[in-house]
Amino acid sequence: MENSLAVAALACGVVAFVSTFWVSAHPISSWFGTLGFGVGLYSQYVSATTPQRSLNIIGLVGSFVGAALGIAHGGFLPHP
Repeated sequence: MENSLAVAALACGVVAFVSTFWVSAHPISSWFGTLGFGVGLYSQYVSATTPQRSLNIIGLVGSFVGAALGIAHGGFLPHP
């Protein structure tokens, strides 16, 4: 369970961070960043090994940057 949570946090962080390169993808950045941040925090709480914690930190940072830039570019909902 801990390994899958760490990989999920990393995947959400990568998606959130990469989608910040396109301003029109701000809903993806916002949602995946928020989801990845929550999953990463819980995964860090239950992690048992150093590699899991390393993946969690990378995922948390990517998720935070993705969520912050996604919210700055327009937030959680697409523009009409």
